[in-house]
Amino acid sequence: MCGYLQNGDAKIALVLFIKMGRTGVRLNEFTLSTSLKAYEVLGIPENGMQIHGVCAKSCFDWVPVVGNSMIDINSKCGMVVEAAKVFNTLPVRNVISWNAMITGYTHKGNGEMTLNLFRKLQQNRAVPDGYTYSSSLMACSCTGAIGEGMQIHVALIRDGFPYLAQPVVAGALVDLYVKCRRIDEARRVFNRIEKKSVMSWNTLILGYAHKNDLVEAMHLFRELRETRKQMHGYTIKVSYGLLEIYVANSVLDMHMKCGLTDEADALFREMLARDVVSWTAMITGYRKHGLGNKAVELFNEMQVSGIEPDSVTYLVVLLACSHSGLFKEGKKYFSSLCCNRKMKPQVEHYACMVDLLGRSGHLKEANDLIEKMPIKPNVGIWRALLSVCRTHGDLELGKQVGEILLRLDGSNPTNYVFMSNIYANAGYWKESEKIRETLKRKGLNKEAGRSWVEIDMEIHIFYNGDDMHLIIGKIHQVLKEMENRVKEETCYVHSVNFALHDVEEESKVERLRVHSEKLAIGLVLVRRGLKRERPIKIFKNLRVCGDCHTFIKSLSKVLKIVFVVRDANSPGSYLSNETVFIPKGGLELQICLF
Repeated sequence: MCGYLQNGDAKIALVLFIKMGRTGVRLNEFTLSTSLKAYEVLGIPENGMQIHGVCAKSCFDWVPVVGNSMIDINSKCGMVVEAAKVFNTLPVRNVISWNAMITGYTHKGNGEMTLNLFRKLQQNRAVPDGYTYSSSLMACSCTGAIGEGMQIHVALIRDGFPYLAQPVVAGALVDLYVKCRRIDEARRVFNRIEKKSVMSWNTLILGYAHKNDLVEAMHLFRELRETRKQMHGYTIKVSYGLLEIYVANSVLDMHMKCGLTDEADALFREMLARDVVSWTAMITGYRKHGLGNKAVELFNEMQVSGIEPDSVTYLVVLLACSHSGLFKEGKKYFSSLCCNRKMKPQVEHYACMVDLLGRSGHLKEANDLIEKMPIKPNVGIWRALLSVCRTHGDLELGKQVGEILLRLDGSNPTNYVFMSNIYANAGYWKESEKIRETLKRKGLNKEAGRSWVEIDMEIHIFYNGDDMHLIIGKIHQVLKEMENRVKEETCYVHSVNFALHDVEEESKVERLRVHSEKLAIGLVLVRRGLKRERPIKIFKNLRVCGDCHTFIKSLSKVLKIVFVVRDANSPGSYLSNETVFIPKGGLELQICLF
């Protein structure tokens, strides 16, 4: 049984367990603990509960190796109370017993109990290991318990624990400081980590992004990119490196995030073994780059190969369907998820379906889905419905949804802006202005729109109407030239409904010309010219307006240049957008990320 389990064949291990029971050979504690681990490896820990009774009847539940497995399997089934009962009856507890219980409370989100157990562990003079420390630090992160987290940090140093050589523990410490907004402490720990994990890099980059230190975030990202390229070179030279599935998955993820889809596909096909993470990384990558059909094909191939998708995989493929117009496929996969006995749709999956139905013009069906949901809809779902109401000009439903949204989240300026825009698009200017006045009266300020672009290792930031750049004259000149060229070669005309309504028509056009994303593109065209060797990537903190969307798509077609325009997780937005404009035949691909 152990041999098969260690070789990854948990099913055969359990078949042997059943055969053993029929032969009359007596079970021992190792037989029972191995069978419990086999159920866990198969991802069906709840089936292992059947062995729970056998353990109790044979009195093996008091033996640490069996008791620990029972605690672990109860915790993974969400039955923390039952796990605690087993834990409390154990006559002897080792660090594995404590870890299993601490992890159970951490996954349940009960940070207070996790930290209480950590204190009791120390009082009982048990020696914590890396797993104990990382789980306890994770609990501190989730509850914002910076004081307790710093005490654990002190204990790591005091006890001489080599946490800087253990990526999981060091990464958990960086995560704690970032989430508690102690970015300087996070950076000090990060700088001392011997082998930095991708998790540590991502956590610190996110910390600087939340602090609005975009320059440092981009600097760290460049360092990470160079480091991962070196890692990839090493794994190619040492071929057995790719036998480790987690290494291969990391390289796969890196390729996709860098837009190297062909390299990612080649690596994926060469992998000797693939798990759900491998498939999900590929599907996510194709979705991110607008290749919805390829994402769906791979999802189908994944199921045929015998790998069962998890909730994240379903979420990604639903997003791919929504933003690639694959209406029938999206409905089929959602129906499949609803019929799945092992998992149920979460609020994020329902949000995807609302978006899918709304984009396809089925607004009533989207509203009905929300009303019939077995779980309470959150602000994000209502905002998704409001967004498609604006797109399709459904003022009546938009008013109903807007009222619900303002009741649930009345302190978020984004919701007022959404409602104001819906009225403005329908020509109800007085109602639009009334909402804007309410926004001002409540002292709620909408974040100023800004876009940025990296050129030669330097970040350039523009605001709407910005005239502070040293070469702003040249930027305006090149934008006017591009605008005239686009008008001559395509059907592009300014969508002045995205400008203020109470100004002259000519002023509306001028205002649209100085939107921040256009200024950023203008700078790239001035500095780089019309070279086509690499895409132009623009980042924005808010959503791209319809006029800019149309203009950039048309410009991509005319100049034969790929444009990627992505927002930076707009505050209060349900989705973050990344729109990729590919010049082949003017094809436009729409991608949205959480």
